[in-house]
Amino acid sequence: MFLLNGERRQYVDVSDRGFQYGDGLFETIAVFNSKPLFWRRHLARLAKGCEQLLIPPPDPALLTAEALRITSSADSAVLKLIVTRGSGGRGYRQPQPIVPTRLLSLHPSPNYPDEYQTDGIIARFCDQRLAISPRLAGIKHLNRLEQILARAEWRDDAIQEGLMLDGDGYVVEGTMSNLFFVKNGVLHTPSLVRCGIAGIVRQLVIDFARRNEIRLLEQQFETTSVLEADEVFVTNSVIGIWPVKRLDQQCFSVGSITRDIQQWYAGARIEETNL
Repeated sequence: MFLLNGERRQYVDVSDRGFQYGDGLFETIAVFNSKPLFWRRHLARLAKGCEQLLIPPPDPALLTAEALRITSSADSAVLKLIVTRGSGGRGYRQPQPIVPTRLLSLHPSPNYPDEYQTDGIIARFCDQRLAISPRLAGIKHLNRLEQILARAEWRDDAIQEGLMLDGDGYVVEGTMSNLFFVKNGVLHTPSLVRCGIAGIVRQLVIDFARRNEIRLLEQQFETTSVLEADEVFVTNSVIGIWPVKRLDQQCFSVGSITRDIQQWYAGARIEETNL
């Protein structure tokens, strides 16, 4: 199902700047028991992204009504929300006035094996690097060519994720996820001030760590820091929390901190549907 500017259509104007230039943002939201999970957090990130890209943000009440309309009959699904700068002529100059396009679409939840959650996944380091661009850091803009090229580096179905570095060789994130690792009881996650997406589940995990006095380091890390970790896991709004059991040739155990965070997150999802 698609809702384009509130109407049940799925064809975007060919002059739309999202199509022409990738001029826009998107959110990918898990739907559970007919409710978009952590919806307010997704709206807040979307508003922040609109501010950074100078796009007038859609009315939150309108987006909420449309999201509930499209998810009302979905038990488990994935909601994608796209906001673009709208239609405009050729060239990079912004149209005036800006009339944003909003598109909501509902998709089946991916059927991942249970062992990804219980036993962990296999990951690799990617050759494709992320460009350093502080102004675009954190937001989920429509330009995803780096992730597309990184994901094209492997076809082995045994590998579920690839970790990406920035131009200086620091680990940033996965192609579709954020990265955490544990060393000597300390939780680590890469800083995203220069590039990368500030994931919703990433922030939830950070908040959980702070509430529970789990020491957290958020800074730049080289690949050796990750490879020498005791525990590694990745997060996003659809997969939740996946332990990493192997990264390239290095193996990891699914440790107690990862399990505690998984257990807490499972409860947080249920609480969210009861709000």
